[in-house]
Amino acid sequence: MIKGKLYLVPSPLDHGCEDLTPLDGVLPQETMTQASNLVHWISENAKSTRAFLKRVDAFAPLAHPLQTLQITELPREVHKKGDHAGTRSPQFDPRPLLKPALDGLNIGLISEAGMPGVADPGSSVVRAAHELEIEVVPLIGPVSILLALAASGLNGQNFAFMGYLPQDPTARVQRIRELEAFARKTGQTQLFIETPYRNRALLQALLETLREDIRLTMACGLTLQNGTIRTRTASQWKRGEAAATATAELLKLPCVFAIGL
Repeated sequence: MIKGKLYLVPSPLDHGCEDLTPLDGVLPQETMTQASNLVHWISENAKSTRAFLKRVDAFAPLAHPLQTLQITELPREVHKKGDHAGTRSPQFDPRPLLKPALDGLNIGLISEAGMPGVADPGSSVVRAAHELEIEVVPLIGPVSILLALAASGLNGQNFAFMGYLPQDPTARVQRIRELEAFARKTGQTQLFIETPYRNRALLQALLETLREDIRLTMACGLTLQNGTIRTRTASQWKRGEAAATATAELLKLPCVFAIGL
């Protein structure tokens, strides 16, 4: 039997935002068409997946009624602890989720925003697909950390995504110092993210910790009409009153931060 494929379906970056981005402005028609034909889904969140597919239906009518689609959520521990430890976690074996593909049916893998497996859960499913010799097909769509990097003006030839920084204030400051020291030593851009309700605390810690000449990028609301990407030295951020006023609203949006030379 010919196996089905695992499609990595990117979703818009407006999850949780009041204003939604026009879907045809961030996703190619081919991506929406492929998504509209899928019946089986592996999802970070089934509710957000259904909401996404309702939006897709306006541009590429769903091949099957929404209520008949099979959407399986990834386990909660995958969201909290991540699902890439180099080997399959003994608490989570993703292979059973791929049974439809073994039976010849295509599957979509989707996260709440952006590309699954990149700053989001899904790598364990992709890894299992390769082990089972299921073809993996990434579809075209927004990836927040790459959009932020491209627009930052920082080193795009050598960069690393560090995920979330520690929540504990002391540990967070120590981590910021480590990342800055590494960026200075190697020239490598350091990217990281935070949940919107902790963006302000992270920005404050960055400005209190970073040396004056290091560059800091804040990319908020990527692909949204009110989104903004700014790169300034830490010194410029500290004394920029106009930027500080705008920041109050920007910090309520999903943001990607980067530091570099």
